[in-house]
Amino acid sequence: MKAIETQDLKKSFGENQAVQGVSFEVEQGEIFSLLGPNGAGKTTTISMLSCLLSPDAGDARVMGHSIRTGAMGVKSVLGVVPQEIALYEDLTARENLTFWGKMYGLRGATLKSRVNEVLDVIGLSDRANERVGKYSGGMKRRVNIGVALLHKPKVIYMDEPTVGIDPQSRRNILDSVVALKDQGMTVLYTTHYMEEAQELSNHIAIMDHGKLIACGTNDELVKLVGEQTRIDLTTSLEPGKIADVWRSVPGVKRVTVAEEQISVLVDDSNSILPRLFEAASHQSARITSVDIREPNLEAVFLHFTGRALRD
Repeated sequence: MKAIETQDLKKSFGENQAVQGVSFEVEQGEIFSLLGPNGAGKTTTISMLSCLLSPDAGDARVMGHSIRTGAMGVKSVLGVVPQEIALYEDLTARENLTFWGKMYGLRGATLKSRVNEVLDVIGLSDRANERVGKYSGGMKRRVNIGVALLHKPKVIYMDEPTVGIDPQSRRNILDSVVALKDQGMTVLYTTHYMEEAQELSNHIAIMDHGKLIACGTNDELVKLVGEQTRIDLTTSLEPGKIADVWRSVPGVKRVTVAEEQISVLVDDSNSILPRLFEAASHQSARITSVDIREPNLEAVFLHFTGRALRD
């Protein structure tokens, strides 16, 4: 049995088609990432899989339970870490976990034991009796994760859990995600950070404008663009003008412009880069910076959408 199976999920809000026929499968015990920019449809997909939103079409199963006809079964096996912090800042971390544990139906010695276990997992046992309002953003995020772990779910959704936090807290959260997988939990993880998806995931689904545009392991996705290398450049000339010139350079596969930066996809940067310099000099343009990037998930996104993942 798959941990998660989605079949042609669709959801619209008025004229906005937020999710347009998304289908994927998640194996038990893996980390599966939904990668895409803000507005790609990741959170709407998570909300449907959490039974918070009803799909307009399609269905999904979480550990065999349909999100349409078996919402209680879905919720019984599921933990959710939302984007927004869902904590009471006037309560301590221990009190927050105790409150939410009771919401999950935990009581007495079982509740107390589970709260202590979760505090240890999220690394906050020594700060458990401090008010959450005094915590850093990263510490609040870790308590948010702890809430989702209280009832020992088989599947956990984590929706952009590292947004807006410091590097150390981010590292702690990423390590926690891997630890959950090592304990046998299935993690569905949404992010717009390419490096997180590359580091964490067994499989990655790339989303954009409500559609799933590619899915596979990191290596499988990178192979979709072959061995193309991306060269990011800035010049003294208006980007659109030099981009038009570079599109005609032999060996250039694609040229895109994002603000002042020009991204060029090529098969062989060693042979193409001198041609770019030569073409620029013919336009009396000076190249002011060059950054060569080997094939990665951003190259995949650029290949399928014609724009960089950060746009």
